[in-house]
Amino acid sequence: MNLQRPNGNDATRSINRSKSIVPCSGLCSRCIDGCRGNCEVFKATYRGRELIYPGPFGDVTAGGDKDYPVDYSHLNIQGYALGAEGLPAGVEAGPDTARFPAVNTETEYGWDKKVKMAVPIFTGALGSTEIARKNWEHFAVGAAISGVTIVCGENVCGIDPALELGETKKVKKAPDMDRRIEAYNRYHNGYGEILIQMNVEDTNLGVAEYIIDRHHIETIELKWGQGAKCIGGEIKVNRLERALELQKRGYIVTPDPSDPIVQAACESGAIKEFERHSRLGFVTEEGFMKEVERLRALGYKRITLKTGAYSLKELAMAIKYSSIAGIDLLTIDGASGGTGMSPWRMMEEWGIPSIYLHSAAREYAGILAATGARVPDLAFAGGFSSEDGVFKALALGAPYVKAVCMGRALMIPGMVGKNIAQWIKEGNLPKNVSEYGATPEEIFVNYEKVKDIVGADEMRHIPLGAIGIYSYADKIRVGLQQLMAGARRFHVSVITRNELMSLTEECARVTGIPYLMDCYREEALQILKG
Repeated sequence: MNLQRPNGNDATRSINRSKSIVPCSGLCSRCIDGCRGNCEVFKATYRGRELIYPGPFGDVTAGGDKDYPVDYSHLNIQGYALGAEGLPAGVEAGPDTARFPAVNTETEYGWDKKVKMAVPIFTGALGSTEIARKNWEHFAVGAAISGVTIVCGENVCGIDPALELGETKKVKKAPDMDRRIEAYNRYHNGYGEILIQMNVEDTNLGVAEYIIDRHHIETIELKWGQGAKCIGGEIKVNRLERALELQKRGYIVTPDPSDPIVQAACESGAIKEFERHSRLGFVTEEGFMKEVERLRALGYKRITLKTGAYSLKELAMAIKYSSIAGIDLLTIDGASGGTGMSPWRMMEEWGIPSIYLHSAAREYAGILAATGARVPDLAFAGGFSSEDGVFKALALGAPYVKAVCMGRALMIPGMVGKNIAQWIKEGNLPKNVSEYGATPEEIFVNYEKVKDIVGADEMRHIPLGAIGIYSYADKIRVGLQQLMAGARRFHVSVITRNELMSLTEECARVTGIPYLMDCYREEALQILKG
């Protein structure tokens, strides 16, 4: 386990000069007067607060890389040589029926009016970051044709340059939000949904009223705190006029664009960017229940909640309040994770790591269920990217966890597909792509499958990033089928905690999943002695 924090990281475009690093400070063990850089302290000497965030803004997603004492890799998946749970009614288990392609990866969430998904994954909150804005069609169309939910994150209306406010300072017209919703709905196939996320600013701007009146959106998501990372810059702007505009709309903008000193520094070229922040939320049981009631009165069929890696107290509040309020899905996002422009050291050092938070969530859900209360459907988030992680999260949180929320892992295929389209246009395909061909039909293994879904005429409107996301979701689906078949679970709903084992005793203590040498030990001894 390596918990040292070097004073440099690719996320902040900085690096230690020395290979020898002081574990506590992250500084080089020998700092030389005259060093030409480029550690974080060196770079912050002349760029200051810019070093708080990953960069360059708008072109990167960033995720914390701290190595925690226990993580999901410390769990392994059990395999069995007999049995088959979850086959369709009337189907007798046997070699000809219990085949891995027969595994059903569909899942559903919701209190009463449930939403089905073809695969138990959905996107994290793709909100007002530049990455989300410029890649939205790829993300939204990809999610729609894959049959999974997409979360349109916070502040989309608030930062729209073309936003129009009415006399009451509420949203009157929000073209970017309209574009995002319409892109998903055009290819929605009955699985998944688009849901819109709200924070304090969105509430003040009347986003909930706008999207249900104009688009008849069925689900809206509340957030606790500013975001999953407690507080985040999330977006930056590089023009003084734009910074002043956002400040006028009620956002916290730093450095203060209305300050004459800041304006002078901007004009001289020293200040090149401004950060737009949202306000912190303040949660009370009464306030939460009141807001849920208000949203239901507006006509929303489903209300979900996204919470982050806060203390165990807030975790218990989220689960209990969601139960009382009838929340349809509670997404619990652990540290470190990361998608947008949250402060880098916050991603690295703040909050409860995913497996610890998720283990506590499962424990608390069980305690609540034992009282006779109904536990809301849960989703786990925080660093997942492959089918084994999806399986482990579903099993660790069984029977309450219905899906896994993915951030960067569901964004990357969209960006890669988009870039492949550009490289084809330029005749500049990388060798690792061109070895499969020179056209989309040759390169994308699922091109014909997507064409079958949308139709030959519509295929010309499908961005290659969407095909990339479909291919990635298909990889998750097939890989999950194989893992589930090996554990003899042929439907997501029958996955249990028994399908996991802890590789270390510390992992067993944290998760409650038995150490592998204790799993099925009694049954093994009975076989030997019988």
